[in-house]
Amino acid sequence: MNNAIINLPRPVNEHVKNYLKNSSERILLQKELSRQMNTAIKIPLIIGGKRIFTSKTKTIICPHDHQKILGTYCEAGPVEIELAINEALKAQAVWHAMDWEQRAAVFLKAADLISNKYSAILNAATMLNQSKNMFQAEIDSTCEVADFFRFNAHFMQQIYKSQPISSPGVWNRVEYRPLDGFVVAISPFNFTAIAANLASAPALMGNVVLWKPASTSILSNYYLMELYEEAGIPPGVINFIPCSGSSLANTALIHPELAGVHFTGSTNTFNSIWRNVADHLSIYKNYPKLVGETGGKDYIFAHESCDIDSLAIALIKGSFEYQGQKCSACSRAYIPQKIWGSVKEKLLKELSGLKMGDVSDHNNFINAVIDEKSYYNTLNYIDKAKTSDEAEILFGGNGNMEKGYFIEPTVIVTTNPHFVTMREEIFAPVLTIYIYSDEEYENTLDLVDKTSPYALTGAIFAKDRAVICDLTNKLSFTAGNFYINDKPTGAVVGQQPFGGGRASGTNDKAGSHLNLLRWVNTRTIKETFAPQHHWKYDYMD
Repeated sequence: MNNAIINLPRPVNEHVKNYLKNSSERILLQKELSRQMNTAIKIPLIIGGKRIFTSKTKTIICPHDHQKILGTYCEAGPVEIELAINEALKAQAVWHAMDWEQRAAVFLKAADLISNKYSAILNAATMLNQSKNMFQAEIDSTCEVADFFRFNAHFMQQIYKSQPISSPGVWNRVEYRPLDGFVVAISPFNFTAIAANLASAPALMGNVVLWKPASTSILSNYYLMELYEEAGIPPGVINFIPCSGSSLANTALIHPELAGVHFTGSTNTFNSIWRNVADHLSIYKNYPKLVGETGGKDYIFAHESCDIDSLAIALIKGSFEYQGQKCSACSRAYIPQKIWGSVKEKLLKELSGLKMGDVSDHNNFINAVIDEKSYYNTLNYIDKAKTSDEAEILFGGNGNMEKGYFIEPTVIVTTNPHFVTMREEIFAPVLTIYIYSDEEYENTLDLVDKTSPYALTGAIFAKDRAVICDLTNKLSFTAGNFYINDKPTGAVVGQQPFGGGRASGTNDKAGSHLNLLRWVNTRTIKETFAPQHHWKYDYMD
């Protein structure tokens, strides 16, 4: 028996590798890219630790080279989903009973495996199947994944240490039990790290999980599953079940043992899940916890006192890194008329230097959007700007899908602050700018607040401290992650807890203890050492 009071290693953010030419990490990554490009993998379901191959399969492709098939994956149907539920519930007792530091050890080991063996594997898979360049893959599938594992273990220990006070003769304590049932994790394509956190955060807290990965990020997600197994996670704790949304909705989401849903994706999909759960409240053993990070229409608001060069770079990086396929990406900007000429000049100069193409050419800043549906959806929005007398294309505006789903970084300038590309989420490399005059300053702040239903990320640019204070206060509810003189993307685990409100989700802040609190079912215990022996109050005779 171990009677020690355990302290986990203090977490440190994973070092971002530079991948300079001829560096060891670059050579290793190039080798892994070649291996994955030339090895057609067959990906099964993983249920209760067993690999299950189904007759229904789909192909895995490169978005930047859509004729290149990386492999195939199996899809789960209702039978396999029911099996996953049974296996998860079977694993629940053992996983729940395990000492918390042993659960932590699984994910701390996984983090160290990422720092070493799995870094090139996950980065290469993210680059090829999700069309991320080398740097975007590194900060995502190596650094952020490892950070989630290490910091979440640290946050778990902090939560467990939080205990109530006790009066004389009484001992009060709180148990942080897992949820009573299973959790469904539904992950998006755009971040390998989000996929990792959606499944692992509930599991770390003692829950069992059914994980539905996005169909367009299967490769990296499968390697995550292999990572969990190598790190020692018991069979059935996390079950890997690629499947259709309807199959999941008609089985797991209406199962009596459903305890929670951990989701990142579109607002419409999350709304559908919420309605589905609400319609079946009478069948559940508990009220399921619904945690969602959804859409965004993220902004940059500039004041005339701002640094123009840093503003222009933030517009480019915030809008066009990973082709704008980040829920935090800047897609609308408000620029003062007084400085627009200088901003425009700097913006066009820098944009002209961006290269677009295959991820294997490491000079390419822009790669492909994720699939054909996204490609045509994006061009539809660009066409609206091309045909409108309220908008003009300042830069880009073209696409080419002959080899891959490539869309130029596109900047639209509009005279209508309610133009469709200022309001609706596009999730692509499209930035729309509204230029405001001095007399429109206050009204434009109101537009930032009310134009979009979302409130995920936003940024302000100003040097004047009084202005910074004013903007910070007036834009208080426009963003769950608010940036001052920086782009509205790139939240770091343990440093900027991530999540937004309004139509952007439940704001449960991934990358902090707040998210982990959603995956516990607390029990308060009061033990009285000196029980009473009479019923009378002291003031009675």
